[in-house]
Amino acid sequence: MTTTELAASAAAVRRRRRLAPYGFLAPAMVLFALFLALPIGYALYLSLRTVKVSGLGLGKGARTEIWAGFTNYTAALTDPEFIASVVRVTLYGLLLVPTMLGLALLFALLLDSRRTCGKGVSKIAIFLPYAVPAVIASLLWGFLYLPGVSPFYYVFEKLGWDVPDILSAQWVVFAIANIGLWGGVGFNMLVIYTSLKSIPSELYEAARLDGASEIGIALRIKIPIAMPSLILTFLFSMVATLQVFAEPMTLRPLTNTISSTWSPLMKVYRDAFTRDDIYSASATSVVIAVATFVLSFGFLLLVQNRAFAQESRS
Repeated sequence: MTTTELAASAAAVRRRRRLAPYGFLAPAMVLFALFLALPIGYALYLSLRTVKVSGLGLGKGARTEIWAGFTNYTAALTDPEFIASVVRVTLYGLLLVPTMLGLALLFALLLDSRRTCGKGVSKIAIFLPYAVPAVIASLLWGFLYLPGVSPFYYVFEKLGWDVPDILSAQWVVFAIANIGLWGGVGFNMLVIYTSLKSIPSELYEAARLDGASEIGIALRIKIPIAMPSLILTFLFSMVATLQVFAEPMTLRPLTNTISSTWSPLMKVYRDAFTRDDIYSASATSVVIAVATFVLSFGFLLLVQNRAFAQESRS
């Protein structure tokens, strides 16, 4: 081979090596485009459209899709049902997230303590509810909430206790939050516990030599070092709260206190599949997605110095 041919061959090899990573990424990029990017783009397109009805709306050409601009967004943001659903989900999050993360942190600290017995069984017992699908968990708790079939209400009645209906309008948000709490504590506990197990044992030994108690070690060593995991679990919990759907949707047939627009995603479902208004549903979906992104990104900006301090020092 001539020098020119050798140079061309080497250039071709280098070109193939540069393109090889993109070949491995191609399947993921195609799937991302087909099942995430395109649906998002289509939802954005639909949110800017609406249907113009002519006459009675019957016959060919009676319903025409036209450009609507930001009309659907204005209607979504000023809809009293949407605003009420946001208020309910906010109350739900205020009840659920602090309680869930507080219990997860407490259980993680207890499991990480050297004085705790039966750690293996305890970890499985705490984590097991997370493995139960949300729909099944909601059905299980739903029947436990019903006074006519719940064994708890039977025991309360025999004891002469006057217990309110947990599915009443006053208490239903607590009922839904309890299902999320039951299923979410185990996952968050496991994340925090894994972070605690990565702390060098020498720190604990040095603290004990200095006379620190187990509570002092937890407050001054374990919790500060596990703070990035706490921030991560808070972010996941906040996003899950904004997207609550399965629990109220499953409990809805059991009570008339949960409306079809109890949460924002339930309103999207009603508009799209009950009222057949995919344009309004798309606009509401985009609003929820943007709100989730803004809250998540804003929270990360607020705590980035705390969350990524260790990475910055390394």
